[in-house]
Amino acid sequence: MHPAFSVILLTTLLGAGQGLFLAMFTGQLYAIAHFLPLQTSGFYASGSLLALSLLLGGLAASFFHLGRPERAWRAASCWRTSWLSREVIVLPLTMGLVAAYALTHLLGWTAPWFRVGALAVDLSLILGVLGTLASLALFVCTAMIYAAVRFLEEWHSPLTVSNFLLLGTASGFMLAAAYSAWLGNPLVGFFGTWAVILTLAAALSRGAHLLRNARLEHRSTVQSAIGVRHSALQQKAQGATGGSFNTREFFHGRSARTLRWVRAFFLVTVFPLPVVLIALAHAEVSSTLALTAFAVQFVGLLAERWYFFAEARHPQNLYYQSVS
Repeated sequence: MHPAFSVILLTTLLGAGQGLFLAMFTGQLYAIAHFLPLQTSGFYASGSLLALSLLLGGLAASFFHLGRPERAWRAASCWRTSWLSREVIVLPLTMGLVAAYALTHLLGWTAPWFRVGALAVDLSLILGVLGTLASLALFVCTAMIYAAVRFLEEWHSPLTVSNFLLLGTASGFMLAAAYSAWLGNPLVGFFGTWAVILTLAAALSRGAHLLRNARLEHRSTVQSAIGVRHSALQQKAQGATGGSFNTREFFHGRSARTLRWVRAFFLVTVFPLPVVLIALAHAEVSSTLALTAFAVQFVGLLAERWYFFAEARHPQNLYYQSVS
C-alpha cells in the first residue's frame, strides 16, 4: 500500500496522546493507593492537556487525506458496520473526557463525592475511568480499521490490534517520563519503568507480526487472478503505457532494499535505543536524555507505521506488476 503521511501522523499522534492520558491516570491511581506520592493538580492537568493537544493534532492530520473534508461528519453514519465510523464517534468522546479530566484538576474539583470502603471517589476518578475505557476503545477502533480488511492478509490479524495498543501506550508512558523529568518530578522512574515494560511487550508483539508476515502464503496469486493454473506465469504488460490511480495508491513504489532499511531503522529506534536512553536518563537524572528517548521512539514509530502500510500487498497489484 502507498501510505499517506497524514494517516501515519494520525495514528502515531493519537496513540501517543491516548498513552499519555493513560499514564497520567495510572499515576493518580497509584498515588491514591499510596504507592506513589500524590502530585499537584497542575501536574495531572498539564499532562492531560498535552495528551489532548496530541489528540487534536491527530484529528487535524486526518483532514489532509479526505477528498471532501466538509463532508467528514458523514463518516459517522455507518457505525453499525464500519470501524472507521466507530473511530469517528469514539475520538471526540475520548477528547471530551480527557479535556474534562484536565479541567477537573485545573479547577481543583477533586473533593470526594462518596466513599467505597477506604477509597474516596471524586469527579476526576470517575472521568479518569471513563476516559480510560474510551481510550482503549479508540485503540481497538483504529486498529480494527486495518485488521478487519480480510484481503490484506498482512493486516488481518489480532497482532495488528496488540501492536497499535502496545506501541501507543509505550510512547505515551515514554512521554510521561520525559514530562516528569522536565518538571524535575520523582515519577520519572515510575513512568520510565512502565515505558520500558510496554516497549518490550510491543517488541514481542511486533516481532511476532513481522515473523508471521514473513511466513505468510497469500491466497491470491497471478494464477488465481487470471484463472490460469499454469505454474510458470510472468506478466509482461499491465494494459497501459503509464501509471494510474491503481499503481500510485496501492503500491509504495520503493525497492525491497528500502523496506529492509526502514524495518531495521524502526526496530532499533522504537525498541532498544529508547530503553537505553530512558534508563540513562533515570540514572543521570537528565531531562534531556528523557526527552531524547521519547523523540527517538516517536521518529521510529513514524517509520514503523510507514512500514506497516507499505508491507501490505494489495491483491490488485497482481494486475499491475509491470509496464511493457
